[in-house]
Amino acid sequence: MATIGLTKGIPAAGILGLGVHRPERLVDNEEICRVLDSSDEWIQTRSGIRTRRYAGPDESLLDMAEAAARAALESAGISGEQVGTVIVATSTYTQHTPPAAPQIAHRLGSTAGSFDLVAGCAGFCHGLAVASDLVRSGSTSYALVIGVEKLSTFLDPTDRSTAFIFGDGAGAVVVGPTDEPGIGPVAWGSDGGQSEVIIQTPRCEHVDADHPPVVQMQGQAVFRWAPFAMADVAREAVKSAGLSLDDLDAFIPHQANLRITQLLVKNLGLSDEVAVATDVVDSGNTSAASVPLAMERMLRDGTAKAGDTALLIAFGAGLSFAGQVVRVPALG
Repeated sequence: MATIGLTKGIPAAGILGLGVHRPERLVDNEEICRVLDSSDEWIQTRSGIRTRRYAGPDESLLDMAEAAARAALESAGISGEQVGTVIVATSTYTQHTPPAAPQIAHRLGSTAGSFDLVAGCAGFCHGLAVASDLVRSGSTSYALVIGVEKLSTFLDPTDRSTAFIFGDGAGAVVVGPTDEPGIGPVAWGSDGGQSEVIIQTPRCEHVDADHPPVVQMQGQAVFRWAPFAMADVAREAVKSAGLSLDDLDAFIPHQANLRITQLLVKNLGLSDEVAVATDVVDSGNTSAASVPLAMERMLRDGTAKAGDTALLIAFGAGLSFAGQVVRVPALG
């Protein structure tokens, strides 16, 4: 019987480059409340959100993903031709066929193996785990992981549970071989018994018939679940990396809601010395794009620096969740 050969792997993988795209259009709570029956005070009290960004009328999801990807490639110092895998995490690309990833790879001059990944707001952390394993196994040279969302297209502007929460944007990282481990083992899972908590539905009286399916969310159910269940997942991710919570320099959770982040920090008992991402205040909830966007924000404002040990964790529709410890890359 013939023996199947295996590609020789490498000992470690890490994040080599980071890039983001934030749309120019800034939308404050006052603008949201022109349609939504709410107020700036109510929105900030319940979510911490002051502003979010919406893509322009001619700015597609593919455009945002490409911009973030090019910035990540430049940061990593590699070309699109060197990329062996492209993973696009998104829940808001309106076409299943063709998927977004091969089109983005083509724009970058790559013929890499490319696929879309749908895991709600946890998509980026799922993609990062897959990319790390592909690189370490020797199956790919460099992997490009993109989290991108155009959620403004999928909102009912009168829905008090979602209209003020979500925004648009893209974040990307290049994963490649490193001398020391830069991405820890993933802690992930799902709870399909709560799949109805976050859904997309075509049935909405407040939008046109040709409008894409709108996002609907049971916000209180998410709030009761995430700060507690995700604390256990966070501890598992840190333990799997052979570390303790005291070893962390930064905590970069999915930017769902500032109150959720604050309660999660409290439940974990994180030291005041651990920098905590709060990009949700200015960017809103950008779903699969939120973790890389938040990482970039921390690097840009100096609350985190290259080489820091950071815990990433994300959770969302499914309900799906994933987290891992990483070395923060340099900001290109």
